[in-house]
Amino acid sequence: MTQTESSAGETGPESEAQEAGAPISGVEVLSTGWGEQHKEHRFGSRMPRTIWALLSRSWVPLPINVFLIRHRDGPVLFDTGLDPAILSDPNYISQWIGRVLLRRIFRFHITESDRLGAQLDKAGVAPADIAKTVISHLHFDHVGGIADVSNADLLVSEREWAQLSEPHPEHEWILKEHILIPDAKWRPISFVPTEDPLLKRFGGAHDVMGDGSIMAIPTSGHTPGSLSVLVRSDGHAPVLLIGDLAYAADLLMEDRVPGTGDAAQLRETYAKVRALKADLPDLIVLASHDAGARDALAAGWAVGRG
Repeated sequence: MTQTESSAGETGPESEAQEAGAPISGVEVLSTGWGEQHKEHRFGSRMPRTIWALLSRSWVPLPINVFLIRHRDGPVLFDTGLDPAILSDPNYISQWIGRVLLRRIFRFHITESDRLGAQLDKAGVAPADIAKTVISHLHFDHVGGIADVSNADLLVSEREWAQLSEPHPEHEWILKEHILIPDAKWRPISFVPTEDPLLKRFGGAHDVMGDGSIMAIPTSGHTPGSLSVLVRSDGHAPVLLIGDLAYAADLLMEDRVPGTGDAAQLRETYAKVRALKADLPDLIVLASHDAGARDALAAGWAVGRG
């Protein structure tokens, strides 16, 4: 089975809870291709990032997942994945130094069939029907499909959005030319205090759909404004979508930080997620670059079903 196949989503039947009026009928993993990253990038290293980025010859698989949440008010996306143009357009990254570094840091395997719109069609969802998309952070492999969901409000944290006004965000792989595109409906969000005991530890939350079923929470560390989403559905295990907070759920649980990001901030956020897991033992934690995300979701989604 290829990496693309192993992380592709599949459409399942609506749950009994949904038929009874529950907001969420399912969560699915979709794939927008896959790539390779350095072992030091994924698992961390004592070497400075510049050194391993330039000298490492050790590559490990890098699935590029996005997540489809089937809500009664319309499908919601978490992230939009990678644009196939990154391979077909030699000037996809406008700065020459970025093009050089990209080849040293990543190897991508992606075709037009991996485009977000094609993956949504495969899941039986018209891209035009996506009304809201939550963006974990602004790195190019998480915003590559925003043009395919042009009707959607694009929710991103205010702190993450502020990086676009800082000098040279492209140095952190935040590429303005693929973010500030015509007709993109960006909606920077703030996190408000909450009395929810599960979310209070994160310092605030944003109710994406207004019914408590999809809650965005700040989980900084990978980038200053990274966010995660907690999906709750009656009769099913809760799901936490963490973006790139960790490259795999087990790495977070083991407190193993990657080779990028703010290590101290990552460990602080990891501790909050582990505390949430302690309060919700059946919580399914899904990372955007985890090849095991689809299997973990399939195994855990039915937990707690009445």
